[in-house]
Parts: sequence; C-alpha cells; structure tokens
Amino acid sequence: MGNKVRVGIVGGAGYTGGEAIRILLNHPVAEIVFVHSRSHVGQPVSMVHHDLTGEINLKFTGSVSHTVDVLFLCLGHGESRKFLLDHELPTDLKVIDLSNDFRLGDSVSGREFVYGLPELNRDKIRSAQNVANPGCFATAVQIGLLPLAAQGLLTEVYATAITGSTGAGQRLQDTTHFSWRANNISAYKTLTHQHVGEINRSLKQLQPAFDGSLHLVPWRGDFTRGIFVSSVVTVNKSLTEIKSLFNGYYAYHPFVILADEMINMKQAVNTNKCYVFLELTGDKLVVHSAIDNLVKGASGQAVQNMNLMFGLEETEGLKLKTIGY
Repeated sequence: MGNKVRVGIVGGAGYTGGEAIRILLNHPVAEIVFVHSRSHVGQPVSMVHHDLTGEINLKFTGSVSHTVDVLFLCLGHGESRKFLLDHELPTDLKVIDLSNDFRLGDSVSGREFVYGLPELNRDKIRSAQNVANPGCFATAVQIGLLPLAAQGLLTEVYATAITGSTGAGQRLQDTTHFSWRANNISAYKTLTHQHVGEINRSLKQLQPAFDGSLHLVPWRGDFTRGIFVSSVVTVNKSLTEIKSLFNGYYAYHPFVILADEMINMKQAVNTNKCYVFLELTGDKLVVHSAIDNLVKGASGQAVQNMNLMFGLEETEGLKLKTIGY
C-alpha cells in the first residue's frame, strides 16, 4: 500500500460517485486509480462532473483494476450484489458499498459486511474488510436516537424527515423536474421507506427490547441537498439529563455537533457533520438532526469509513466548511 490508499470507484458517474471523487481528490492519503462507469466509458470524468473541471484528468473506464486497496461501490440498489457476483476480486481488497444491498447483514461471495455507521460500530469498522455504508435518512435518524437506545429509553418513535432532490439520484423522474420540485413539498413512501429496516436493526443492537415502533414519514423538499429530521419520543427524564446522555455518547465522535440553539439544514450542507438539537415539552422529546445527504449521508461517511479501515485519523480529508450560506 505504501504511503497512499489506492482507490477505485465503481459507478462513478452518479451523484455519490462524483462526491466521492471530489472528497478523495483533496484527501492527503488517498489516490484515485480509476473511475468506472458503464455508460460513459472513455469520456473525461469532468465531462460528467462539471464541478471537477481542471481538477481531474482521469477518463471513465469500463474495466476494474485489482491493483487498488479499496473499492467504493457507488451503484444503484441491487447492483452492488450483482457486481460482486460478476467480478472475482482479490480477497484482501476492501469494499465499501454505498447501496442498500448489505445493510441488513447480507453477504455475497464469502464477503461479510459490517454496518458502517461509525457512531455505532467504529471499532468493528476498524477491523472490517467490507463495509455497508448507511442510508442517508438512516444516518440522520439514527444519530438522533442512538444515545436513547443505549440507555433503553426508546418506546415509539415518530419521525418526519425532508430531503433534497439529489437523494433521488441523477436519473430524471417526474418528481425531480425543476418545475415540479420548485416551491413544492410532498410526502412519499410513508411509513414504508427502505431505511426503516436498517434503523430498527441498529436500535435493537443497542436496545434489544425495542420492538421496532419507528414511524417515518419522508418528504421531498424544494432544494438540492440536505436532510432535516425531527424525531419525537416519550421520555421521563429532564432535558438536562437527556443532554448529559447525548454529550456522553458523542464525546469522542468528531462529526456529531450538539447545538445549544435551533439548528438549520444549511449548517450541514457540504460537511460530514450531523447537527443535533434537543427540545423537551412535557414528556415529549423532539430530536432535530441535520446532515448533507451526499456527504455524511453517503460519500463523506464512506471516506470516514475508509479512514477507519486503514488506521487513519477519522477526520482525514473531511474537515469541510458548509457552502450553504
């Protein structure tokens, strides 16, 4: 491996692939060896990701080199499993998958995946060969609930979460047209979103008696990137006690910021941070959390996991300032 972590990116033409490239180009230890795409073979990467013009000279390739240390799979859901079945990779090549194919503990071709939420599984990630990167909604919701689950305080959870249009991917759909999305909000996948399963799995890891009563209502927002979540939980503790629990749980997790005043989504845009603010009215605790769906909710967290897997400083290449203001 030498002094560099050699990286290959599969599915590099999408939003998460582009974000991974952008972050890794400025990572002091990472070297991007190739960027794979089935639809743009031979084209310069910057012809697809115009924000990288002048930053990268690589062209998309249709082949996969085995000379890298880690593969980022930035593929659509269901495609990562197929890719790993179709490609015989060296057993010592590490894999970070950004799809939802392995978040519930599934394996493929002898590869077992660790769920890659550092705020839950940091020590396991450090020794992992393969990591399943969490979903964006799942990341924001879980970070707001983990300290409560660790103390066995969760009963029913009601969460409302709004996300930007980049969460739907680059493929044009009716609900991603500017004329539809602008000045508009709508709910979708009410109580049935695919991230509910992985959230429940993580909460039960900390609180085995939790019965999975998580009620998530996702919304589409009229902005491009970011997620804002408000989760409501019934508690029998004071706000001071709850803040103490959160401060204790996240004391050594550098990307979770516990705010003393109401947060907003723009604080998190372009960063790998999750901002959290707590409010208590009677016995109802509201946990507000905000992330960038493409950074902490996807590619930034993948780089954070890469850092842990290779024994690097967790924050390496991820000290990013918001571009929301």
